[in-house]
Amino acid sequence: MFRVTQKDVNTRARRGVLETSHGEVETPLFMPVATQATVKAMRPEQVRDLGFEMVLCNAYHLWLRPGLEVIESAGGIHSFMGWDGPVLTDSGGFQVLSLGKDVKISDEGARFRSHLDGTSVFLSPELSMQVQGRLGADVAMTFDECLPYPIDHQTAEGSLALNRDWAKRCRDSHNAGGQALFGIIQGGTFADLRALSAKLTVELDFPGYGLGGLSVGEPRELTLELVERTLEHVPEEAPRYLMGVGDPAGIAQAVALGVDMFDSVLPTRIARNGSAMVGAGRLNLKNACYTGDDGPLDPDCECYTCRGFSRSYIRHLVMAREILGLHLLTVHNLHQISALISRIRSAIAEGRLKELLVELRDVGVGP
Repeated sequence: MFRVTQKDVNTRARRGVLETSHGEVETPLFMPVATQATVKAMRPEQVRDLGFEMVLCNAYHLWLRPGLEVIESAGGIHSFMGWDGPVLTDSGGFQVLSLGKDVKISDEGARFRSHLDGTSVFLSPELSMQVQGRLGADVAMTFDECLPYPIDHQTAEGSLALNRDWAKRCRDSHNAGGQALFGIIQGGTFADLRALSAKLTVELDFPGYGLGGLSVGEPRELTLELVERTLEHVPEEAPRYLMGVGDPAGIAQAVALGVDMFDSVLPTRIARNGSAMVGAGRLNLKNACYTGDDGPLDPDCECYTCRGFSRSYIRHLVMAREILGLHLLTVHNLHQISALISRIRSAIAEGRLKELLVELRDVGVGP
């Protein structure tokens, strides 16, 4: 399912190929988030044309709306959303934490109130596997308890046994042919618990592993330290997926530590808020200083937006709440991530990732 094709000589970075039911994808890779079976403000072919081969959908959201029957009747998630490439589904553990109301966690699963209409909902490891199997994703994730930040050591330690039990139940009940199931490593922000969680999860022998519960408010330096310490206990032959990280600095630094896969709502979310990614910083087009600025968002960017439209025009669209403004910013932000991934892949192949990290730091990307 996964093979490493090249390694960087000066870091732990590597290039690889992930095989799925809907084709092979190169790593390192970034998955734009299509929570509701759409990358917001983008058509599927536009996402593909920007260089992305795989997207992430959320099982929790699609289970509640439009419902599994609707998606199954359309032929599965790929046909439903008009995307012919691989799809990974997140199990819903994070959404239970972030969106669920009156959440009650037990050994059996999670009971909470739907963020849509307040009705009582119960989600178990077995049901999560059933949902993701019926959606037809290429890669499913185990159902896990995602901890908030900050959390105390005792609480985080108590969660490990639950997550291990849930992961085993997911593995044992997973029977979707052609679908890979990745385990998720938790442990809060404690290196010893991360190591233990990795050991317990790896013992269950999943074909890939997600690093969950990070980038939830902790300092960046701590995130990277925990990634490095955790990966010491994850097999090199398995793909490593750092869940929820999508800023340029975080991606580049985590690749150097040996991470292969990323996802984040960051590029599309800040676009909807009127901001463009430029280097390590952001341009907030709502600021009045861009009212008469005829320059592109980024003079060094070759995306459709920067080739054809000015900061002044995009600010006008944002302030007028025109949909085109959000689309143009989304195109730019996703292009920035895609171009970064391309540079990282080339640097690994040429054995110069460390030099690229220095270049990125010099232009404000990284510490």
